[in-house]
This record gives sequence, structure tokens and C-alpha cells, in this order.
Amino acid sequence: MNTVHDAMSRQGLVRPREGRLLGGVCAGLGRRFGLDPWIARLLFMLILFVIPGSQILIYPVLWILMPAEQPEYATAYPPAV
Repeated sequence: MNTVHDAMSRQGLVRPREGRLLGGVCAGLGRRFGLDPWIARLLFMLILFVIPGSQILIYPVLWILMPAEQPEYATAYPPAV
């Protein structure tokens, strides 16, 4: 499972810590493709209307496969000069 998470992280597919509504899947997809999260959510819903019932499968799978964004910790030591 770590290889899938690593591959998605390298591609920029991560669930952000800020801007989540449920699991952060649509926010992460929007960030990856340069869209506002609300536009990504709207597109996701439109696609799900075309293929009824797919949201029951697609969203949870993406939630599991997309890693959560890692927090950036500040270093305790100043950079070496």
C-alpha cells in the first residue's frame, strides 16, 4: 500500500489538510489539476450522475488510495551558513 501512496504523492495526488469537506478527495483532485475545490466537486458530481452508483465505489477507493498531506514541521535549528 505504501508504494501506491508514494506514487500518488509523487504525482501530486494528496488529500489536503485544509479545505476538506468529507475526506479531501475532491479538494486533492482539484489541487492536482489546478481547479478550485468547488469546481472539482461539481465535476465529480456531474460525472457521478452520468454513471449512477459509481460514487459508492469511486470516492471510498480514492479516499483509501490517496495519502493525506503531510504536515510541514519547522526546523528547530537555523540553517547552516
